[in-house]
Amino acid sequence: MTFSTGRAETIPPKIRAVILDYGEVLCHLPAPEDIARMARIFQMDPQRFFSTYIESRLPYDKGDLLPGEYWQKFAEQAGVEIDLPTIDRLRQWDLELWSTVNDAMVHWLQKIHSAGYKTAILSNMPSDMIVHVRQKFAWLKHFDHHIFSADVRSVKPEPEIYRHCIDALGVQPGDALFIDDREINLEQARALGIITIRFQSLERFRADLQALGFPILPELAA
Repeated sequence: MTFSTGRAETIPPKIRAVILDYGEVLCHLPAPEDIARMARIFQMDPQRFFSTYIESRLPYDKGDLLPGEYWQKFAEQAGVEIDLPTIDRLRQWDLELWSTVNDAMVHWLQKIHSAGYKTAILSNMPSDMIVHVRQKFAWLKHFDHHIFSADVRSVKPEPEIYRHCIDALGVQPGDALFIDDREINLEQARALGIITIRFQSLERFRADLQALGFPILPELAA
């Protein structure tokens, strides 16, 4: 079972609000060729590059580093030199890396928002990406609240960012459902009393919602 309510499993929770992560929930995992072109800049194997990239993001996502500072520091750790045009290229590629939208999840978001559920996006996201998604994705209007890490200067799994989100929604933690792809982020949410589902695939997510007794399910491809 991938969800946790903190209550007896025989009693379906009364969910009033839904909180969604962005990366690998509302958008798909980056394409291998997009990862590879960034890895070549740093003369790294794509798998090693992406692992290092994920592990190094929190200070950038929190707003402690500007985009140029982040990529310069990444290059120094990789033992390569990069110039300003290369940094600009990396910044653009970084946006493209996370821009393939999961249409089925966006459609589900629209349905639950129209049905009257309170909604929030809760994502670790640097300033470049925040500007990008606000400009590019009109479906953000289906979120009542946008909680982005660089805006609030806190990142998942820090407790403060979850409390900020719950306060914005105006609900009790046990009345909110949080969907994220990373277990470390879900653990902290559960510690605060929030109901959680780990997103692994659309099919598994649909099954977990059914098990939870949630009335609106995502549509599967025909």
